[in-house]
Amino acid sequence: MRLLFSTIPFAAALTAAVLLQGSGSAEACAGLIGSNGAVNLGRTTTLAAYHDGVEHYVTAFQFQGGGGEFGTLIPLPGVPTNVERGGGWTLQRLERETQIARLEASDTAAGGAAGGGATTLLETRIDALDITVLEGGGPDVAVWAEEHGFRLSPDAPEVLDFYAARSPIFLAAVFDGAAAAERGQQIGDGTPVHITIPTSNPWVPLRILGLGKQATDRIDADVFLLTDDKPALLPQPGANMALAYSQVASQTLLTDLRSDQNSAWVPESAWLTKLAIDSATSGLKFDLAVDTSGANKPSQVAAGLVALPRTGGSVAHSDASRE
Repeated sequence: MRLLFSTIPFAAALTAAVLLQGSGSAEACAGLIGSNGAVNLGRTTTLAAYHDGVEHYVTAFQFQGGGGEFGTLIPLPGVPTNVERGGGWTLQRLERETQIARLEASDTAAGGAAGGGATTLLETRIDALDITVLEGGGPDVAVWAEEHGFRLSPDAPEVLDFYAARSPIFLAAVFDGAAAAERGQQIGDGTPVHITIPTSNPWVPLRILGLGKQATDRIDADVFLLTDDKPALLPQPGANMALAYSQVASQTLLTDLRSDQNSAWVPESAWLTKLAIDSATSGLKFDLAVDTSGANKPSQVAAGLVALPRTGGSVAHSDASRE
């Protein structure tokens, strides 16, 4: 069977950026076994951006060698309108910007119906990635995964329910190692993916990074937030999630990001925040809620700190997430 892990994107590790209007390098490599050998989605870096009511996810899956297939499952805050190849160097540019700034600061300051009840909303292929967007509850998505040859980790039902209660939208990406080799992809080559998601309730999934890990396993990730103004965060930065960078984004950075492929949506001005996650799996049982409306009230529901009221809604479709 295929081994199914889930990330926010993002497999084993995450770098996320959220771009909100008014309302890394992550490094942890899992040894993952495909049908014909080891396939790692090793260093997975993600930009999750929100602007003008649309959230943009740009995530890069890196080929680490081997054959066979490996799947990842990504929780999304809403139904995507498009999934396409992302910019080739956007994520690297964000890392470079924050590295330079950190050194300077140190110097100066010291579809159709799918199996099991899940619905297929979108299917596409990008390089060696077969991508399917699903809608369904946790059990529905688990059945779909098993029917498509994936073996879920023991904690998967709980984690899938945690996300499906707030947004029943998931993106499944199947990485075909043999196809990557046929395309001439080298170890370390990345496939950037850009996901466009209209939604009024953006959030950054973090708990998904611990899927399939032991309680004492470490999770190291960088989360980039690119917002119109300085954001209010929940949970606030602390021992497991340190504030590594927080200042106005430079015009040079924004111009560079905007010039990359499919990145015309990048705004003219923004605030750049970087959060460094260094936590045991047992300490990362939440997501990241962001509020830049000025109300200073990031959603406890979006952060996964309280349950969504049982009204049939979700973070993606309910105002309850603002509570």
